[in-house]
Amino acid sequence: MFTGIVEEVGSVVEFNERSGVLTLEAPATASELRIGSSVAVSGVCLTVTGREGTRFTVDLSTETLERTTLGQLSSGSRVNLELPVRLQSRLDGHFVQGHVDGRGRVVSVTERPGDRVLRFEHPTHCDGYLVEKGSIAIDGVSLTVTACGAGWFEVMLIPHTLRVTTLGERAEGDGVNLEYDILAKYLIRLIQSRRIPWIQN
Repeated sequence: MFTGIVEEVGSVVEFNERSGVLTLEAPATASELRIGSSVAVSGVCLTVTGREGTRFTVDLSTETLERTTLGQLSSGSRVNLELPVRLQSRLDGHFVQGHVDGRGRVVSVTERPGDRVLRFEHPTHCDGYLVEKGSIAIDGVSLTVTACGAGWFEVMLIPHTLRVTTLGERAEGDGVNLEYDILAKYLIRLIQSRRIPWIQN
């Protein structure tokens, strides 16, 4: 379980497409890892398969490559990193599992005094998971939805977020990993299955 509060921005050393092994350079994160540890890489929960010094490796499965943007990484790419939340820690973001629901795409970037607004397109069948002032994780960053409509939503990025995550590098046309709020997903599922007594006919 994660919170969507990025702890370090790491860089890709190598991605071996044949084996699916991704090697990352991240001094602070690597120092906390051991083989078998979980780590969120741009919002994707992965298992550490190796570690040496300031570098660590993870394996990308076919499912991960099909559902996320990680297969597009190359040497030098920057990624958001977060270690699992400790039970005694403050929950500064929201409940993030690192189980990416799908991809979104940046459709516009608007600069405003003191912040930047990014609009994303996403699958319309997921519109029900979004509400204004609700939560979403974008590339592993916990953010608040400031506006939403059919097939799109917006978030506002403050200077701190632009500085300490990779979202400040996102431009029109870029793909991102999306994880919708788990509470919204369960609620929609319950409503669709008609298992809540007070909504039954």
